[in-house]
Amino acid sequence: MVQQIEDLRFMICKRIVELYASRFTTTNGNHNAIPLIMNEHVEKEIKRFQGREKKFFIESYKRSGFYRDEIVKALKEAGLPEELSWLPLIESGFKVKALSRARALGLWQFIPSTGYKFGLRRDAWIDERLDPEKATAAAIAYLKELHQIFGDWTTVLAAYNCGEGRVLRVIRRQKVNYLDNFWDLYQMLPSETARYVPRFLATLHILRDPSAYGIDLDEPAATVSYESVPIKKQLHLKEVAKALGISYDGLALLNPELRYNATPGILYYLKVPSGMGATLLSKLDAIPQWTLPQNTYTYYRVKKGETLSSIAYKYRTTVKRIARANNIRRTHFIRIGQKLKVPLKRGLRSSAVASSASLSPDGTYNVRKGDSLWLIANRFKMTTKKLQKINGLNSTHLKIGQVLRIKSR
Repeated sequence: MVQQIEDLRFMICKRIVELYASRFTTTNGNHNAIPLIMNEHVEKEIKRFQGREKKFFIESYKRSGFYRDEIVKALKEAGLPEELSWLPLIESGFKVKALSRARALGLWQFIPSTGYKFGLRRDAWIDERLDPEKATAAAIAYLKELHQIFGDWTTVLAAYNCGEGRVLRVIRRQKVNYLDNFWDLYQMLPSETARYVPRFLATLHILRDPSAYGIDLDEPAATVSYESVPIKKQLHLKEVAKALGISYDGLALLNPELRYNATPGILYYLKVPSGMGATLLSKLDAIPQWTLPQNTYTYYRVKKGETLSSIAYKYRTTVKRIARANNIRRTHFIRIGQKLKVPLKRGLRSSAVASSASLSPDGTYNVRKGDSLWLIANRFKMTTKKLQKINGLNSTHLKIGQVLRIKSR
């Protein structure tokens, strides 16, 4: 027993020393800091990029031109390896508004909590996870913190994907020194993370010599130079683009963090193409102020057998609007009990649609908590006697979930 206690103390002390030492591992800017390993796992990811993901790779590379120069510059200033500038390729395909199933957003795919931790503001008007410059600064801060914890770039990449807590739990379960070799814990990571590091290394291999892997890469997109103009007025980007005689899509691309493509009405530095700042200031008074439309929403809990299409029908809205309001990517997949935010038509109150909304296409109604026969009859503009007759009810007692026919056959 005494020996077991001593062994336990020794193990705990050993882990504390390892973690303490790793937190003070120097992060340097050596170009070769990330070992360019080639093994069966990396080869498998290369084949994917040569095959079904070839188009994704080529298009992502082209989009990288919009942002990568600034990312490389920021990495060098922070003393981090330049190769990390290719992380957004596997994170988001260099799509600035990319949204994952885990609700991670932007080039660097921050979830809200991690973004908040590293200073990315999020409110009704702005989501700084979508700002390439600010998100890059946050990603660098996160990568530096992870390197202080692990001291090994391949392990850092795994932790960036699934979180440092998950990687540390895997490390605690293994019997080898995790600082020696990332591949010792490779098979113990979540499947997505297990692919993440080989996928990144495959990207670096291909970019060193694309033709050797049968991939032809055109010149990446050109960086758009811009200047920032202080704006206090609430303006929609469509009106700004119209006043400047420039592309609305191009202006929106410069300001992706604006959730409604409109300035918030407090001091905001709007990005416009270089040379357009003075023109915007001179035309500012002539650009009409924009007001956010007051959409009405209601909340609905999904029942058995329902689809987004049937719910949209109930509330006189569209599947697309419900999906956008709830960040749903797979519109065919919703869960029983899931709470949905349902946008209603403008000017239509939630109570005004309650009667038709809760009525299924087949003319039935599911009894909910708080319902009574009188309330249901009143909602559907009928008498309790008629409702009882249609449903063959001998009493006014109802059960939650009970199906009532509202329209007679």
